[in-house]
Amino acid sequence: MRKREQEIGTRNLIGKKVETLRRKAGMRQKELLAQLQVRGISINASGLSKLEGQLRTVTDYELVALADVFDLTVDELLKTEKA
Repeated sequence: MRKREQEIGTRNLIGKKVETLRRKAGMRQKELLAQLQVRGISINASGLSKLEGQLRTVTDYELVALADVFDLTVDELLKTEKA
């Protein structure tokens, strides 16, 4: 597993959570990409990496598909941790 070379960005709220959920599920990025493609979402590996690194915005369609992949509601996916 490679370490992220770039700093975490601020372009979305869910990137870190998506990465955590994906790893917790034992899923590789290409497996998540395949799950998204089945749901009509086409993102390349670079796009997913940028999404997880919060360097890219997430469309509403992508948000709904990601919630579906991880069996969550959109609200649960958007929920942020409070300090």
